Amino acid sequence: MSGTTSQLQIDGKTVDMAIKTGSIGPSVIDIGKLYAQTGMFTFDPGFTSTASCESQITYIDGDEGVLLYRGYPIEQLAEHGDFLETCFLLLEGQLPTASQKADFDYRVTRHTMVHEQMARFFQGFRRDAHPMAVMVGSIGALSAFYHDSTDISDPHQRMIASMRMIAKVPTLAAMAYKYTVGQPFVYPLNSLDYTSNFLRMCFAVPAEEYKVNPVLSRALDRIFILHADHEQNASTSTVRLAGSSGANPFACIAAGAACLWGPAHGGANEAALKMLEEIGSVENIPKYIAKAKDKNDPFRLMGFGHRVYKNYDPRAKIMQKTTHEVLNELGIKDDPLLDVAIELERIALSDPYFIEKKLYPNIDFYSGITLKAMGFPTSMFTVLFTLARTVGWIAQWKEMIEDPSQRIGRPRQLYTGAPAREYTPIGRR
Repeated sequence: MSGTTSQLQIDGKTVDMAIKTGSIGPSVIDIGKLYAQTGMFTFDPGFTSTASCESQITYIDGDEGVLLYRGYPIEQLAEHGDFLETCFLLLEGQLPTASQKADFDYRVTRHTMVHEQMARFFQGFRRDAHPMAVMVGSIGALSAFYHDSTDISDPHQRMIASMRMIAKVPTLAAMAYKYTVGQPFVYPLNSLDYTSNFLRMCFAVPAEEYKVNPVLSRALDRIFILHADHEQNASTSTVRLAGSSGANPFACIAAGAACLWGPAHGGANEAALKMLEEIGSVENIPKYIAKAKDKNDPFRLMGFGHRVYKNYDPRAKIMQKTTHEVLNELGIKDDPLLDVAIELERIALSDPYFIEKKLYPNIDFYSGITLKAMGFPTSMFTVLFTLARTVGWIAQWKEMIEDPSQRIGRPRQLYTGAPAREYTPIGRR
């Protein structure tokens, strides 16, 4: 919605720019015609002050520690719903009825198998390939196996591609894990729910029966909900930018996975776990706190603070509870990493240094401990993030494709290179 206008004075010339107001959150200044009117661009490295699109999917209030999916607080969705219900919500805009939920679950479950030739495709990777390298390649390769759902102008094909990715990415993730540990692939089982099916595909072996632990399944399902979407972050922006060119949906999601692989984005929980292991015990915490406060020391506390949240990460509260549930279920009473984590959290919430800088624990602080306790190696952490975030990427991609104002992304630049100069023949240089 457009409201009042703002004025910009440049070299004595006044430029009027509309101010647009959303349903909640800060208003934005529409600079779409700035270059045409002034011959100038804006300069915003990292796009931290730029709204790249209009969206109805996710809302974050970093100052208040609020995360909403389609208006619903993340705490309520994680506590009362399941991941596939969240998938339906993100895709369709509303929570499903009982019949809609049953139909959605059925369709996802019946799409979980991948083309049998993909098993041979995996053999092209080195046995020690990083699981994320396998994921980026195999998600992109889906477009070679399912080219009957790559026409982005066809709503039916968009829907099929969306269902296929939500259903098949867990299968690919489990295959990536099995491949790296040298175990045979485990086919999906339609009688299991989404997350239980994934756990079985990861940890079952043909030699013995595997029984899914419901506590672990529920905990992982909650982790998936917490990671399902997070507004216009780096990987989501990558998916939208790739999609703006008309690229097929499988390629766009593979691009998002490649971006997520970056340690500054999807690798944060692995970094937090490594930090806790480096600290080692509660007795060592004062030394590391001093190192963190020392500007000249390269050590940094990982899992504290957030690019967006300037308050307590709402997902961290849920994750803390989930971590305790998993450790208690597995009989891990005196886990030194958890002891370090709890003491670090206490310090972060009471030490004036952390309070002043708003370095509150975030979701990555706890999720690494939980996934490790479940049996996942650190190399799989970002793969699990990819699995969860796939639905958010698809919802954002779908929204962009269906937006009539959508144009191919084309950021501008401030050029600081050499001015125009004449070519000199090589003999005269």
